[in-house]
Amino acid sequence: MATRLPVRRWWYLMPIVFITYSLAYVDRANYSFAAASGMAEDLHITSAMSSLLGSLFFLGYFFCQIPGTIYAERRSARVLIFWCLLSWGVLATLTGIVPNAYGLIVIRFLLGVTEAAVMPAMLVYLSHWFTRAERSRANTFLILGNPVTVLWMSVLSGYLIEQTDWRWMFIIEGAPGILWAVCWWFLVDDRPEQAKWLNRDEKQALADTFREEQRDLKPVANYTTAFRTPQVLLLCLQYFCWSIGVYGFVLWLPSILSKAGQLDIVETGWLSSAPYLAAVIGMLLVSWASDKQLNRRHFVWPPLAIAGLAFMGSYLLGAHHFWWSYALLVIAGFGLYAPYGPFFAIIPELLPSNVAGGAIALVNSCGALGGFLGAYGVGYLNGLTGTPAASYIAMGGSLLFAALLIHFVRPVTEQEPSRPTQAAAHS
Repeated sequence: MATRLPVRRWWYLMPIVFITYSLAYVDRANYSFAAASGMAEDLHITSAMSSLLGSLFFLGYFFCQIPGTIYAERRSARVLIFWCLLSWGVLATLTGIVPNAYGLIVIRFLLGVTEAAVMPAMLVYLSHWFTRAERSRANTFLILGNPVTVLWMSVLSGYLIEQTDWRWMFIIEGAPGILWAVCWWFLVDDRPEQAKWLNRDEKQALADTFREEQRDLKPVANYTTAFRTPQVLLLCLQYFCWSIGVYGFVLWLPSILSKAGQLDIVETGWLSSAPYLAAVIGMLLVSWASDKQLNRRHFVWPPLAIAGLAFMGSYLLGAHHFWWSYALLVIAGFGLYAPYGPFFAIIPELLPSNVAGGAIALVNSCGALGGFLGAYGVGYLNGLTGTPAASYIAMGGSLLFAALLIHFVRPVTEQEPSRPTQAAAHS
């Protein structure tokens, strides 16, 4: 009788990867609260420089994605992520004592460099532990660290700034990354065959399932060939457009709400959290349905289209209908995040394991460029026009285009009838 795939992978690994990515995401989102609560005045930052600072992270993030992820695939994701945790914890804490805007420029860029490989390396890591029929949910539990972090951080950051100031917010929220690095080092193994908490039969069952899955994929000789694959290039463009909307939203939502609703920082924090609660619900539902149907595209494009239309609706309502416009932003939060799990399950279903990690990094790098454009462009448009109207159009249009592009990508699960898999018994 076939050995069931071990359920304990879920309750042992998922909390670890969730906390790791959650801590990595804190310093991407808390910058928006500092920007809305006096940092610009204290450091003499102009509106143009503020947009640049909000987006510099993504330039550093772009440059180191691919080499870092290749190291994680060929050597060790465990070692890479340990050093990244230490580095970003130190840099995030130093943000709280930076003396001027020039120091902040350096720190924001270096934060992007140290965090560059974490997301694709973690996706590679999960592909070593979870099978095709589990991967959308596994990816979702990782990426849930994104909206869940912004959810609690939106509330906490508002209170920390009110009780102390933006500097102490960075220090308090940056230090846990340093402590968690130690936990990460002692808790994780790179691959199932190294884990002492799995027995021999469980390790063999996983190895057999992964080997069977690789037979469905056409061999790809090297990274150069993989990177030139038309469907990978389409995913790069699609994720670029998607990320314009995501990071324009994440970095500037508190400022948009604060100005539009004449809110204090605590009220802004509470209202900023609701779109991310909707995002968490959307991610869990969509990833579960995607794994159940073993279909990816049709669980990616509808939420993105909904988010794009919600931004357009907020633009049409304008500043005179704040609460209706805000309700549409909550819906946009749902649509922006819901497709992440199935989206990042696509690449391992297009390419074999020897090149899939590098392709994930390439796609994520293009997302970083989209994040740069979204963060800089939304801040620039808001400053230029004095309202978020133009940025709503830009974010909505980019998301609708991303929803269109995903129709042209067809992973292996849609190319042939899916075979029964042991993974169905995972939990």
